[in-house]
Amino acid sequence: MPLSDEEARLLHQLEQSLAAEDPDFASTLRGSKFMAHNRRIAVLAILGFLGGVVLLFAGAVSAMTWLGVVGFVAMLATAYLFMNAWKSGIGRRDEEPAPSASGRSGRAGKQSGTFVDRMEERWQRRRDGDER
Repeated sequence: MPLSDEEARLLHQLEQSLAAEDPDFASTLRGSKFMAHNRRIAVLAILGFLGGVVLLFAGAVSAMTWLGVVGFVAMLATAYLFMNAWKSGIGRRDEEPAPSASGRSGRAGKQSGTFVDRMEERWQRRRDGDER
């Protein structure tokens, strides 16, 4: 059921006031739409990749080389789309911040990462003299 004009206007005003009062929260909410868009692209890329595999095998079985080449190109293109969607944010959970330039996520309290990463952090803290 679509919103009435009055409801749409009120919703727009609420969104604007939210963005003015708490821009970080508003950007987080907008990010969830971006993540949903990336998930949709990833699902379509997976389906396209499977279609490319089917075309590749159909070209090989029917001895139509051009069909196999089209399937292979489709597989490459959809793999590229999937990787772009993955890098843009489908690989992270919604509540987890994007990794910073140093490669670590912005979480301070709870340690995460691989065993080797945690050991490197402990070694650095020990060398700097502030071991817990």
